[in-house]
Amino acid sequence: MGKKFDTKSVQSSLNHAANIDSKVTPIYQTTAFKFTDLDDLEGFYQGKKDYLYSRVGNPNTDELGVAVAQLENASDGIATSSGLSAILVGVLAVAKAGDHIVAANDIYGGTYQLLANELTDFGIEVSFVPFDDHQAIERNIQSNTKLLYSESITNPLLRVEDIKSIVQIAKQHHLYTMIDNTFATPYLVQPILSGVDLVVHSATKYLAGHSDVTAGVLVGEKELIAKARTKVVNIGTNLSPFDAWLAVRGLKTLSVRMERHNKNANILANALVKNNAVTKVYYPEHATEKGSGAIVSIDITGNCDINAFFKALDWVKIVPTLAGVETSVSYPLATSHRALPPEKQKELHITEGLVRISVGIEDATDIIEAFETAIEAAKY
Repeated sequence: MGKKFDTKSVQSSLNHAANIDSKVTPIYQTTAFKFTDLDDLEGFYQGKKDYLYSRVGNPNTDELGVAVAQLENASDGIATSSGLSAILVGVLAVAKAGDHIVAANDIYGGTYQLLANELTDFGIEVSFVPFDDHQAIERNIQSNTKLLYSESITNPLLRVEDIKSIVQIAKQHHLYTMIDNTFATPYLVQPILSGVDLVVHSATKYLAGHSDVTAGVLVGEKELIAKARTKVVNIGTNLSPFDAWLAVRGLKTLSVRMERHNKNANILANALVKNNAVTKVYYPEHATEKGSGAIVSIDITGNCDINAFFKALDWVKIVPTLAGVETSVSYPLATSHRALPPEKQKELHITEGLVRISVGIEDATDIIEAFETAIEAAKY
């Protein structure tokens, strides 16, 4: 019987040192690996040696990729320099110039920019459609479509994707699927088990967990990850050994952190629903058996002065990111979704009063008090 999730997240270290029995994997902070002679060097290209140059591979980055793959029940994984670079190499592993992708229209703004504005330079077309309308997905599939792309829990309005239905549509049309599992993490959702081909994470967020790492991870079948690894090497989207080491360290507490994150988010969402100044609370109900995620988004448009609200938050940090152990807030209209055309912002309900709350692991009563106080101070 395989290890349970909590055990796998803690027991993620691989000891690559040949003669040193270290409890923690050492940091291989090196650009290159040495060889004794030309025959030894040639051994790398013959598969007899594991490492040559850290852009090509490094024990720490390999450890992170393998660890996340194990948590996601995937065959293999690779670490990259950021979540967006992980998405890029994943797309390029299955699509090339002349191909087409169908993506959910309510994905993270940075991903939207990558797919809409950068992939076109690679000759890859993208159609954005509402993935809660399965007929719309079907209508937008073309003869050159290769991939369906979405998020397990979307950013920032927290729609829970119907992953099994997306996979079913993809299989009917012989397409690949890719799911960004950053918000849910493998603690809540493991898309591979539903038949997804590639799963991507911004490891910057919950996997590392402490707001001190920028990293991405892509996991899936060995054949696809091998193609993605080639892209990482040739494009140069590799992750530094130290950042990989920090991310693996963060993984060890993923389970206990997510348990508290989820609990606090649920408590906060239930409290803010009762606040008359909050027009809408975005938080999934019963997304999974373990919880519904650690993000709560609220809309206070028309009821509160948004600048006054942010100024009154006291100890809650205002940042353009999420998922640290500290509670923080971001303003999608001015950060993640600011580059979207106004009509697109309106379509996606990215309003002037939309606030994305990344609920931390502090005491839940303190978190509630901080937001209730800020809302009261900002009321018109």
